Amino acid sequence: MTTKPRAKKFRTRGHDGPKDAQEEFSIPVVDDAGDTPDIRPQQAQAQAPAPQPAPPSANTIEAIRREGLTGRQLRMARRAAQRHNLPATSDFDAVRLLRDQGIDPFQRQNMLELVKPNQGAQPMAKIDPVKLPQTVDDANTLPSTELEQEDPAARRAREIQEMQRDITRRRQRRMGLLGIRLAFFVLLPTLIAGYYFYMIATPMYSVKSSFLIQQNEAQAAAAGGGLGGLMGGSQLATVQDSIAVQGYLGSEAAMIRLNDDHGFKAHFAGDNIDPLSRLDVEPTNAEAYKIYKRNVKIGYDPTEGIINMEVIAATPTAAVSFSEALIDYAEERISNLTQRLREDQMKGARESFQTAEAAREDALEYMVQLQADLEIADPLGLIASIQGQITQLETELTMLRIQLAEQLENRRPNQARVDALRGQIRRREERISELKAELTKTTTGELSAAEKQARLRVAEADFQTRDLMLQTALQNLEGARVAADRQARYLAPSVFPVAPDEPKYPRRFENTLLAFLIFGGIYLMISLTASILREQV
Repeated sequence: MTTKPRAKKFRTRGHDGPKDAQEEFSIPVVDDAGDTPDIRPQQAQAQAPAPQPAPPSANTIEAIRREGLTGRQLRMARRAAQRHNLPATSDFDAVRLLRDQGIDPFQRQNMLELVKPNQGAQPMAKIDPVKLPQTVDDANTLPSTELEQEDPAARRAREIQEMQRDITRRRQRRMGLLGIRLAFFVLLPTLIAGYYFYMIATPMYSVKSSFLIQQNEAQAAAAGGGLGGLMGGSQLATVQDSIAVQGYLGSEAAMIRLNDDHGFKAHFAGDNIDPLSRLDVEPTNAEAYKIYKRNVKIGYDPTEGIINMEVIAATPTAAVSFSEALIDYAEERISNLTQRLREDQMKGARESFQTAEAAREDALEYMVQLQADLEIADPLGLIASIQGQITQLETELTMLRIQLAEQLENRRPNQARVDALRGQIRRREERISELKAELTKTTTGELSAAEKQARLRVAEADFQTRDLMLQTALQNLEGARVAADRQARYLAPSVFPVAPDEPKYPRRFENTLLAFLIFGGIYLMISLTASILREQV
């Protein structure tokens, strides 16, 4: 493969008219599209001059001058003469020599074809060196007596038409190539995708269901006060549980359980499934999980707290069965999420209640046994009775002493009356001493009434304390039960799964249009990338 050389230097110079000196001084270069070319200084002519042939006929050159050729046409003629190795002394002479050879001097050529590797100086050696204005042959500038054979305006119009037809042909060729590429890279893959969606893809049935997670709002509002009570019955309290359930239903564990219970793999490995969606006879869990994620779609709406689930299967019955099984798995998962927390809360409260109840029973048994041992049913009543007797005797003793003092104040007191009063005072004092001794005096193996009362008071106080502790434990147990109930979650379905009567997937038109857009975008990106790389190179 031979790479065409490129011009090493370009320079743009304006052109005011068909001057021989300017045309002979430069070698213009033109591109493929026929745009205004750049002009390159022709230094090789001065370095390698060639022998100048005999000047052409002045009449023929003058006739060419009168045609009104533009500078661009003259430059094209000079390049054509160089390409055909014609010894042209000027641009007009180049036009004449080309016409004598039967060559159109104004036909566009590729810029890279003008210069050949290692041969750039050969055609230029045949061109005369640059002539200064004072050395130009005046014979070539004389007016010619020959008449023009073609009107310059008609010739110009014909050339413009040829250029337009050439542009049209190239544009049509490019559009044709573009159409072929689009048909091969975009339309053909789109037709294949459409054929698959319309003719091969298995119709799939979709079952939609919705459910939300709730808690006991009445108990939550009663148990929680302030901000906790306000948020207890809202969906903010179940956001984490909803997200956890959503993650579980979309996990591989749920797929494995669904396969064990309802044969998920066997359903999608049947012969009624198209080859692209069908599983192998013995698929792995990873392969089945890819199909599971594509056919089980679960979304959570945080604003409403609702979990939306869509299950896709080849038959309506299988779709409903899969959907109901997943709802059951979600409900079981919700119960397991808070079961451990509820058990821990109830376990501590229940153990405290049982301990307090046992201690109360022991205290009561001890108090009853103590009363039986002391043979006193009511020690407090006994002591109160003795103290009442002592008080009554002391009152009577006081009255008798007063009467005795009154008798002794008489000059001749009644001795019998005095002796009687003294006897009564002595007997009451003795009785008071006996009663007081009964309260404090102890005999062998027996306790005094005060000691019995003290022991019974201690036993009663212990019993009352244990009873109070039992009541507190009972309250704690009730609070734990309320908290455990508040932690409980319930799955409340809002939309139940219903068997569809017509398939929903595949969406033939939407999928085909999407395939067209995807292939078109890929082709556009590749085309832009290729164009940029081509310009850079």
